Amino acid sequence: MNLHEYQGKQILESYGVQVPLGIVASNGEEAYQAAKTLYEKTQSPYCVVKAQIHAGGRGKGGGVKLAKSADEARELAEKIIGMQLVTPQTSAEGKKVGKVLIAQDIYYDGATKVREIYMSILLNRVTGRFMVMYSPHGGMDIEKVAEETPDEIFTEEIDPKVGIQAFQCRKIAFNLGLSGNAFKEMTVFVNALYNAYVASDATLFEINPVVKTSDDKIYAVDAKVVIDNNALYRHPYIAEMRDLTEEDPIEVEASKFSLNYVKLDGNVGCMVNGAGLAMATMDIIKLSGGDPANFLDVGGSANAKRVEEAFRIILKDPNVKAILLNIFGGIVRCDRVAQGVVDAYKNIGEIKVPIIVRLQGTNAVEGKQIIDNSGLKVFGAVTLEDAAKLVTEVLK
Repeated sequence: MNLHEYQGKQILESYGVQVPLGIVASNGEEAYQAAKTLYEKTQSPYCVVKAQIHAGGRGKGGGVKLAKSADEARELAEKIIGMQLVTPQTSAEGKKVGKVLIAQDIYYDGATKVREIYMSILLNRVTGRFMVMYSPHGGMDIEKVAEETPDEIFTEEIDPKVGIQAFQCRKIAFNLGLSGNAFKEMTVFVNALYNAYVASDATLFEINPVVKTSDDKIYAVDAKVVIDNNALYRHPYIAEMRDLTEEDPIEVEASKFSLNYVKLDGNVGCMVNGAGLAMATMDIIKLSGGDPANFLDVGGSANAKRVEEAFRIILKDPNVKAILLNIFGGIVRCDRVAQGVVDAYKNIGEIKVPIIVRLQGTNAVEGKQIIDNSGLKVFGAVTLEDAAKLVTEVLK
């Protein structure tokens, strides 16, 4: 689950990571009052107005602006809120901004005395260890740094059994070229950041930039935080941070019925039980000349009602020209899935796209009989290869 910047900073701060002061605003007046509050606390008239969307590169798209007064903060907020913000990490249509973060400006005493650093924590799935990835060069052009000077991207792997060690924190601070108080603050920062990552069951913490101020303080100026959905039951307060307006409406609807759905750009709708089988199904569709329109895993306990809802969700995509239903009856019973196909036809109405059904495993024979006796125009297949070939033929 993705979080907004201000939400990620709330988590970081709760574990001792130093972040700039910030107040969320949903309109110009709230932005004005937030800027005044920051002035009372910092005695600086400057503040930063930052669009809150689930995408990076907001500065390049015009979603991050410096305000020199509370009045200017209000003006900028009114321009940013409601805009379709297009960044390198959004689609061409961009994302609508619903709120802004009015943040403390920590680039005091001039930007020349401030350093921007890149830092992230993620899981290295090859080694099974956590990894701190960092660079002495952060900010909006970090991708350029990775392409042109990859030797300036450092990594530090951490054994999850023992956690991050003090010498590793010192090594990171040393590689970043820090000294004095900034060195000490960075070691504390890295340790707190790692603890926050592990404790919140995150899959990604990306802080770009981490800023060393002119007086050698270390701040997390930005925060891209992704939480493992499977661990949300342990963090109800984080689960409440979910912003459904930032997610695909069809994916949100699918989650209500415990369906794992991801929209893709193809024309063949897929309905499968099990993530591995779903991946294999999409692969063979591609190899047969088709293009998967979605990833949809109905799960091991699929019943007729869930299958019907899965059909409804797939058919919401106007690009779908055929549907491939590929079910292996291990835990799930094929006859229940077949009944779901029949119920979907009856309850949804006429389904104009051809449906290819492959049922194997528990009660597959009974399932086939239900389909055959229904009188529906459904194509049956025995092997996955046969099913993919049928998809290609019906598309033609």
